[in-house]
Amino acid sequence: MTEVALPRPATGVTRPAAGVMSDPGSSGRFGEYGGRYVPESLIPACAELEEAFRDAWADPRFRRDLDRLLAVHAGRPTALTPAWRLSEELGINLLLKREDLAHTGSHKINNVLGQALLAKRMGKTRLLAETGAGQHGVATATAAALLGLDATVFMGEVDIERQALNVFRMKMLGAEVIPVTSGTRTLKDSTSEALRHWVTCVDEAHYCLGSVMGPHPYPWMVRELQRVVGDEARRQCAAELSTGTPDYVVACIGGGSNAAGTFAGFADTGAQLVGVEAEGGAAVAFGQVGVLHGFRSYLLQDENGQVTEAHSIAAGLDYPGIGPEHAHLRDTGRARYVTVGDAEVIPALQRLARTEGILCALESAHAIAWVIRAAESGELPPWSTVLVTLSGRGDKDMATLMEAS
Repeated sequence: MTEVALPRPATGVTRPAAGVMSDPGSSGRFGEYGGRYVPESLIPACAELEEAFRDAWADPRFRRDLDRLLAVHAGRPTALTPAWRLSEELGINLLLKREDLAHTGSHKINNVLGQALLAKRMGKTRLLAETGAGQHGVATATAAALLGLDATVFMGEVDIERQALNVFRMKMLGAEVIPVTSGTRTLKDSTSEALRHWVTCVDEAHYCLGSVMGPHPYPWMVRELQRVVGDEARRQCAAELSTGTPDYVVACIGGGSNAAGTFAGFADTGAQLVGVEAEGGAAVAFGQVGVLHGFRSYLLQDENGQVTEAHSIAAGLDYPGIGPEHAHLRDTGRARYVTVGDAEVIPALQRLARTEGILCALESAHAIAWVIRAAESGELPPWSTVLVTLSGRGDKDMATLMEAS
């Protein structure tokens, strides 16, 4: 793998002033993390994508087209829901940013609609994607059907079995789902297979990566496409709260796209940013710096530097690394990262369901579990305001929950 820093495309876009969660520039680095570690054959494709995204992101017509799709197709803005009963039980003011209400059932549609529009603009005819929990795969299949593109989704055999409903949804939408039988047969290996396949078809296909990971420009581009979550939540909090902003902003993290999008809306405020990792996939808590899937960040590794397997009850958090911008936010102290074990997740999901009538995804339940723990232990000050992004709904997890009951 080779990292090459290419000259910045001359699109007329000026780089924002240096600051938290700003443009990483042509190097694609957030401090010491990120970059572009890919085979020579993918360097031109990554460079083409960066140039195309910068050009599109500076084009008011592209932004208007995306905003319209997010409104009329994805259902934005999503609601900011006060969790009244659970707030009373915990002695805090808990607000839920409801990405579970977005079309396809998660935040993934925000990123995918942007990348699919970009692919059409670039003259591509096919979308490639990896998926773990299946939500990104469903969103990719949805956007491809909407815009007349073909879709190929790589999914590990383990995830295919535990997320059978989403596999069927993808196929109903016209996508080809390719089982990945190598390695752990989960998200890490699905990403590897998707990258390998992209090498063979870069002229016709766009790799629609689903999180803030991968080679530059993906971590930055996906964060910008998910920024709509944080920007909306900030406006909604300003209207809801006398203080204008919450005391804490909390989101679950695998690769970290819903958290990055949420944090981007509050990075320049006094809100404390908290990312919640699955204990069995906690790259920040237990990882070391290394390179995987084209980027440098914290990864779970053994004593020989080999990437090790992640374990989580939530397929979407079953990834052994974390997006490079999150690694930088951790090192600079702007955000902190905590862990939640599988044993805490289902009780948290059930408690939210039985107090608020909301069945969230197992991924999102990690964030709820940490809030419950922190409130009941006194870590959260009484009646502090806590915003949690519910990244997805729990329909896909019913089989897992039934088995665990």
